[in-house]
Amino acid sequence: MSPMMMLGVLWAVITAALIIVLIYRSTLTLHEDDQLFLDESTASIRAEQEALLKRMGKITPIVNILMVLSGLLILVMAGMWVYAQMNRPF
Repeated sequence: MSPMMMLGVLWAVITAALIIVLIYRSTLTLHEDDQLFLDESTASIRAEQEALLKRMGKITPIVNILMVLSGLLILVMAGMWVYAQMNRPF
């Protein structure tokens, strides 16, 4: 298996994981409210929203890491391809 093929498979796996995490994050934000007017009787809604914000806080760094890894792998693969094309015999 060539290095480009291995990098391509690794990029596909990382990008698939990124897509899955982005889909999960979007399903979480469907349940998020922009404004809450809460009193003592709706304390359970407040706790629900706080738990949702904690989950979102845990997911955000994962999304950032996967996006950076995916971007770096694309750049490395593009660089390897350009290098191979420049050193190709005529």
